[in-house]
Amino acid sequence: MRTIPDATNEPVADTEREANVSWREMAVARSLDSARTRAENRVQRFIGAAMELIATNQGKDFTVQEVVERSEQSLRSFYQHFDGKHELLLALFEESVVSTVAYLKERIGDEADPLERLHAFVIEYHRACRPPSPGQTPPKGVPPAMAEFAQQLLTQHPKEAARAFGPLVTMFRELLDEAVAAGAVRPDFSSRHVAGVVLEVVMFNVFAATIGGASTRGDDRGAAEELWDLLAHGIVGSSAS
Repeated sequence: MRTIPDATNEPVADTEREANVSWREMAVARSLDSARTRAENRVQRFIGAAMELIATNQGKDFTVQEVVERSEQSLRSFYQHFDGKHELLLALFEESVVSTVAYLKERIGDEADPLERLHAFVIEYHRACRPPSPGQTPPKGVPPAMAEFAQQLLTQHPKEAARAFGPLVTMFRELLDEAVAAGAVRPDFSSRHVAGVVLEVVMFNVFAATIGGASTRGDDRGAAEELWDLLAHGIVGSSAS
């Protein structure tokens, strides 16, 4: 005769253990999620305070203490999240790059022609990098920190700064590839190299304007168009090629 197992004798230890582990995991996850949210909020307050200092002081070289005071947090909390001012600057730069990419996508989104999309990118990126004149506000959606400390970061922390530039490089390379596919751009250049050169030229053009005697104030549309013409056609005339 076949014996039917008694349900009361079934082992339950494994089931209870699984339930307990699941409960513990959920409790720990909640705790970690809560701690992560608090940490993200604190970090955002530090970043927001630094952005405000840059905006209100026209790019003034703020101190960590000023950021701590404006954020209404402690110096200890600052150093729990950042190794020093350079890490805060990198965080600011990353935020600026992400915001700038979103701004550029919105500004050139309606342009269908691949070459004109590149053109619009250069014009709008030039505008985003340009420090606002006294009394002016930066373009809508672009934080004022885009080019304020890029030179310092690229010189002193090139690997970290290059990584932060990633979303912007990716966007320009995609536009460049579209233009190459349309036959509007030479296909014999590395898109990564071209992207790096163009982004560097545009960003630092706003700092180098005084070398050629150009004003860094006023309407910058003409300067941006001249830069686009130089990038698109070079300096050698057709008769010399």
